[in-house]
Amino acid sequence: MKLFNKTSIAVAITLVSGHVFASGFQFNSQSATGIGRALSGDAAIGDNASALARNPAAMALFSKSALSGGLTYVQTDVRVKDVESEISGQAIGHLSDAAANKFVPNFYYIHPVNDKFAFGVAAFTNFGTGTNTTPITTRYNDAFIRKGGQIHPLPFDLLGQTDVETITFNASASYRINENLSLGLGLDSIYGSGKLVRQGVIGNLPKDIGADITTPLTAAYVDADGWGFGGIVGLLYEFNKDNRIGISYRKSPDIKVDGQLEKLDSTTLQQKVFDKLEIPLPDIFQIGGFHQLTNRFAIHYTAQLTTWKKFDQITLEDGELAGAKVPNEPLKEYHWKDSWLYSVGATYMLNDQWTVRGGLLYDNKGVDKLTSISIPDSNRIWYSGGVSYKLDNHNTVDFGVALVRGQNTRVDEASSLTGNTVAHTHGNAIYYGLQYNYQF
Repeated sequence: MKLFNKTSIAVAITLVSGHVFASGFQFNSQSATGIGRALSGDAAIGDNASALARNPAAMALFSKSALSGGLTYVQTDVRVKDVESEISGQAIGHLSDAAANKFVPNFYYIHPVNDKFAFGVAAFTNFGTGTNTTPITTRYNDAFIRKGGQIHPLPFDLLGQTDVETITFNASASYRINENLSLGLGLDSIYGSGKLVRQGVIGNLPKDIGADITTPLTAAYVDADGWGFGGIVGLLYEFNKDNRIGISYRKSPDIKVDGQLEKLDSTTLQQKVFDKLEIPLPDIFQIGGFHQLTNRFAIHYTAQLTTWKKFDQITLEDGELAGAKVPNEPLKEYHWKDSWLYSVGATYMLNDQWTVRGGLLYDNKGVDKLTSISIPDSNRIWYSGGVSYKLDNHNTVDFGVALVRGQNTRVDEASSLTGNTVAHTHGNAIYYGLQYNYQF
C-alpha cells in the first residue's frame, strides 16, 4: 500500500508553503534612535540623518551636512509546537528555534545645498525574514510517524527553510517651499535574495522503516536574487519650530528574481525549471508628529499602513519541463490584509550630554485567514527604550532596544501528506540598535 499517490502529490505541491521574499515580518529597524522610541515620530523629528529612511522631506530640517551609520541585531525566539496531523491525530513535532537571528546594517548621509534644497543617500532594510522548520523533518527516524501499526509521513510540504534578505539603496532630494512646508522625493533600488527549500521522503508501508524503502522528494527549491525599483514621496509641515508633522508614501516594486527555481510537476513527478520569480512588495504609508513641550521634554507619535493585501501571490515565470515551455504559475498564493501599526513615545534631555527616549508600539499582523506554519505571524507589542550620548558638538552615539512580544497563534493548514495539519506558533524578538552620528 502506497502512502500517497500521484494525485495527492499534485495537491501537496499546490499547497507549498513559504514566504519567499517578504512576509508579515517587516524589519522596522532603520535606526537605533527609531528603535529606542518605537518608531514614534520618525517621519517628523529629524534628529539625525536616519530621518531619510522615513521621510525625504525631513532633510529640510538640516542646516549642515549629517551622517549616520549603525547596526541592528535582531534576536528572535520563534517556536512551533504541538504540530498535529489529521491522519495521525497526535503531536508529531516541536521546534523551539524556528527563526534565525540577523544583523541589519544601515547608512545615511544628508547634504543641504542651500536653505531651500538638500539631497541625501541611504542604505537600509525594510523587509526580510528567516525561518527554518527543517529540523522537524531532516532526522531520518523522524521522517515518519507511527500510529496503530500504520506509518505516515511528516508534512514536509509545509515545513522547511525560508530565508530572505533585502537592502534598499535610496537617493532623495528635498525642497523647502516656505517656512512651513517642505516636500521630498526619492528613488529606491532594492536588491533581494532568498532561499526556500521544501524536501522530505516518501515510501511504502513496511514492517519497519529502512533506507531501502524511502525516496527523497523535493517539492520546491528556490535560490534566487534580483532587483526592483520603487520610490518615496514625503511632506513636512512645521507649525512652528517646536511642532511639526510628516507624511510619506513609499511605493514598493514587484521584484523579479532569477536563479535556481524548481517545482515538482504533478503529472510526471519531474522538476519544472523556471527562469524568474515575481514578488509584489507592499507599499508603506506613514504619518508622524513631533511636539517639543518644554526645553527638555518632547512627545511624538506615528501611524503606519503597510499594504500587505498587494502581496497576493508569488509567481513562477518562463518555465519549461523536459524542454517544453510551461505556463506561468503561482508558487504560493496568499490572502493577506493591509495592516496598521501605531506608536507613541517621548524624549527627555537629561543634560547637555545625555538624552533618553522611550516608546510603545502596537503592530497588527498582515496574515489573514490563510495561515502557514512557516509564517508564525501575530499581532505584536513593542516596549522600547534608548539613550544618546553627545561626545562633542559633532559626534553622538545612540543605543536603542525594543522588546517585541507576539501572541500565541493557532495555524491550520492543509497537507496532502498528513491531511489537515494544525500547529501552535509564538514569536518574540529583541532589537538591539547601535548608531554613530556626525554633524559636519
